[in-house]
Amino acid sequence: MAAPIKAAVVQAAAILFDKKACLDKVETYTQEAAEAGANLVLFPEAFIPAYPRGLSFGTVVGSRQDWGRDHWLLYWENALEMPGPDVDRLGDIAQKNGVFLVIGVVEREASEGTLYCSMLYFNPDGALVHRHRKLKPTGTERLIWGEGRGDDLQVLSTPFGQLGGLICWENYMPLARMALYEQNVEIYLAPTADQRDSWQATMVHIAHEGRCFVLASNQYVHKDMYPAKFQEELATAPPIMSRGGSVILSPLGEVLAGPLWDQEGILYADIDVKACARAKLDFDVCGHYARPDVFDFAWKKEA
Repeated sequence: MAAPIKAAVVQAAAILFDKKACLDKVETYTQEAAEAGANLVLFPEAFIPAYPRGLSFGTVVGSRQDWGRDHWLLYWENALEMPGPDVDRLGDIAQKNGVFLVIGVVEREASEGTLYCSMLYFNPDGALVHRHRKLKPTGTERLIWGEGRGDDLQVLSTPFGQLGGLICWENYMPLARMALYEQNVEIYLAPTADQRDSWQATMVHIAHEGRCFVLASNQYVHKDMYPAKFQEELATAPPIMSRGGSVILSPLGEVLAGPLWDQEGILYADIDVKACARAKLDFDVCGHYARPDVFDFAWKKEA
């Protein structure tokens, strides 16, 4: 049987557009979580180098501005290059602290100019064991991030249970969720940039639907955290760009920690996946509620 663990969900702002400073902050918070006894640590969506809320990069339909390309270049330069020393450092942070580290990043491959919104998984030995790229960037995110291939929806078998997740509004894609449920996901990770009350309802729904623990991590960001070159474009933006709302839920949708609002911090909860089996007494989306005589589901693992 999987061993019980202590999970940590970090709610914090990136040091926007500064990859090195972001990595330093990851190290600080991971060490704090590990010293508190955490075995699994989750960071928000696009924690390195930023979720660029409120920015246009000088782009409208049919036109791009030179100043926007300059902003884009700064974002691109501070994205994680894979493979590379920044990825190695994240592995070192996981190994040094003996934790399973999962973090949202903006990444690119050395051979590409395209950026992707991704979730990286590092085991306690420091190995990068999985990368998931966001399947469908939402709205104007499509201007800055490419689409994932969809061949990376694997749920990982770990000593503490079946671990997997989706990024932000991927969680509104029923078939993407079904791909995880089909693999018996027990600890469901949802790094996000969504601060709305409706997101809280979505997390509760997923916990009920999947009969799984749900860990949702968001950033707490205010406008003056942005570098000076972005302040003119953000002149009419509210002072608080993201209130947070990180939360941890049980397989019956009960709130175990959070939601955390208007501050940075770490949420903790004890996770024992035997609770997932207990919750499936009366509902199992891939078992006695599946009705395979009526419905077919297929995930195209080879994109």
